[in-house]
Amino acid sequence: MKRIGITGIDGLIGWHIRCFLNGCPNIQVLSGNRATFAANDRLDEFVAGADAIVHLAGMNRGNEHEIETTNIALTETLIGACERARRRPHIVFASSIHVTRDTAYARSKRLCAQLIDEWAKRRGARFTTLVMPHVFGECGKPFYNSVVSTFCYQLAGAQTPRIVQDSTLELVHAQSVAEHVFDVIMNGRTGEIVINGFPITVSDVLKKLEHFAQLYRNQIVPPLGTEIDLALFNTYRSYLYPAYYPVAVERKTDERGSLFEAVRSLNGGQCFISTSKPDITRGNHYHRRKVERFFVLEGKATIRIRKLFSNEVSEFVVCGDLPQYVDMPTLHTHNIINTGDTTLTTLFWAHELFDAARPDTYREQV
Repeated sequence: MKRIGITGIDGLIGWHIRCFLNGCPNIQVLSGNRATFAANDRLDEFVAGADAIVHLAGMNRGNEHEIETTNIALTETLIGACERARRRPHIVFASSIHVTRDTAYARSKRLCAQLIDEWAKRRGARFTTLVMPHVFGECGKPFYNSVVSTFCYQLAGAQTPRIVQDSTLELVHAQSVAEHVFDVIMNGRTGEIVINGFPITVSDVLKKLEHFAQLYRNQIVPPLGTEIDLALFNTYRSYLYPAYYPVAVERKTDERGSLFEAVRSLNGGQCFISTSKPDITRGNHYHRRKVERFFVLEGKATIRIRKLFSNEVSEFVVCGDLPQYVDMPTLHTHNIINTGDTTLTTLFWAHELFDAARPDTYREQV
């Protein structure tokens, strides 16, 4: 069992790393948040139980002096806890491609890395600096974490985004960051490691997202042939949940019967039909990248969805009499329960063909 502590676990990157590690066998995640740093005994216990610590806690917005002093103080406090607990965990420190700038944030990142490096050399511990570009991902805070989060939030709410500065970004999805962190810890990599992102201008990000939003609101799943497009689309969808669902489709009826379109996609993918007896539950899993649709054809069902590590469950009652679908947000566990008295017939669709080597399906009770 590998025990990995995460400071700043409630932030965007921390949550995504926790989601990633949740699907890894023989990994135990230790939560480090504000309450952990508020009391020495809590922090000492956190450090004492960790084989590795991903140090994300800090400020990146606000008063310049406060940013610098807060970030340095948090790092000094973490080192102090390691000393008190007489522990030498592998520390993975989150830095930034902007670390060379003359700003309070950049200065604090440089000094924090120096402080941990000096401690690691003094105590014979492993230390890694991960230099990250512009990180984005599902459930980020708009107007705070990323311009991607802000654009997605605005488009999901039918607002008109505005570009303040059309600079070039180097985008990396938070799940990709989590993969790098996992690789660093499991393989004992040390030193400075730079994570490369996808270069794109702010205006081109907005164009992509606007295109996705237009297609999706016309019930067309946009082309998702590249990793960046899939990551951006899944991030956009996270801001539509739960208010946008379930989505009703038009049923066309004549003397022969009826017809409706279950999936309109530019990706192909895979669909299958399942039947479930009354009270049977299917699902109880989540996906990191897969776009998956539940569409009830006959019978009555309740679809239940819960964001990972949240206690709040959203429920959607759907039936075959009124054609509706719900697309599962990534990093949310979900299931479907036959709540009717007859057999439930459900169409399941995913944007990609099932790959047994990379199933992207992780068991988790709703």
